Amino acid sequence: MSTGTRPTLHALSREHRGRLLHIAREVSFDQGARIFEEGGGPDAFWIVRTGLVTLDIRVPGRRRRVVDSLSHGELVGWSWLFPPSPWRMGAEAMTPVRALEFDAAETRRLCAADPWFGQEVALWVGGVLAHRLQSSRNRLLDLYASPRRAGAPG
Repeated sequence: MSTGTRPTLHALSREHRGRLLHIAREVSFDQGARIFEEGGGPDAFWIVRTGLVTLDIRVPGRRRRVVDSLSHGELVGWSWLFPPSPWRMGAEAMTPVRALEFDAAETRRLCAADPWFGQEVALWVGGVLAHRLQSSRNRLLDLYASPRRAGAPG
């Protein structure tokens, strides 16, 4: 759904990426599996290896609305970095998904123990957030921008 280059784990230096990957574990989600629910407590985050994950929000009186989709190399979940912040959205596997899972508490401990590592992780997640905000802005502009009238100056 979004356009442009998305920040991936490769935004981290080789050393810091290796340190983070050291605590990762491979997980799989079946198609249709809920990965997390909006409002829940974030205790993990994921990097998609294969498959497609959608992010959605609850709309009172309606079904969930998909706001973004994530695929290979992308971060699923950022609320873990800002405890006690709950998940701001939900996530669902739209296809079978293989991912790397990271324990949020362990990652925060690593960040606290090494400020350089922590800063790099925070900048990476911040880059993901900035990209997603810009992407959301673009979608809103597409949705709500008034069409040009014929003959109107461009």
